[in-house]
Amino acid sequence: MLVTGFPAGMFQTNCYILAQDGSRECVVVDPGQDAAEPLFEFLGSEDLTVTAVLLTHGHLDHVWSARAVCERFSVPAYIHPDDRYMLSDPARGIGPTMKQFIDGMTFTEPDEVIELADGDKITEAGITFVVDHTPGHTQGSVVLRTQAGTDSAPVDLALTGDTLFQGSIGRSDLPGGNHEQLLDSIARKLLVLGDDTVVLPGHGGNSSIGAERASNPFLVGLSGQE
Repeated sequence: MLVTGFPAGMFQTNCYILAQDGSRECVVVDPGQDAAEPLFEFLGSEDLTVTAVLLTHGHLDHVWSARAVCERFSVPAYIHPDDRYMLSDPARGIGPTMKQFIDGMTFTEPDEVIELADGDKITEAGITFVVDHTPGHTQGSVVLRTQAGTDSAPVDLALTGDTLFQGSIGRSDLPGGNHEQLLDSIARKLLVLGDDTVVLPGHGGNSSIGAERASNPFLVGLSGQE
């Protein structure tokens, strides 16, 4: 499987592209601010067509270019219903210091929006994703899990959005955030995963569940619990 990404916009939000080897179809995760142009350039160079846009949560730095990508390829956007309102009213989800960046701008959600639920299995571009609802950073935050590698040597992947980062966790001081809820989500949905699970976060570099379990200072005292 092709799994690649790039940081985009002033917030350097990771936009990911996933495609099965040999396929001309792909899935895009979290196309944020200024992601559309480099994304379209990459897709053109690789002869890839998008079948869906998956959104880990509704903050503007993750969904800014969702409508543009969906319109370009006539595809749906997937988002948890608790964050859907931010597609058309992003100011409700960001703090006052960031609202200045969107003064005078108008946002509308993509023509087709599919709502995610905890435990959903989504198959797009031949790739199956499992949805884990992980409220805390926002009420509609989700982690998207899938598998790369081969049948004999599978690699588990977790696209964690702003729930878990390399050495850190998501902020919880914006509307809809809740620190204790975030820690509970990490314990129930992420720390139950295998240590080799690759963490693909919304910002910063990649990590693994094992590395975060061992060294992330925000996870001290947490243990995996169903």
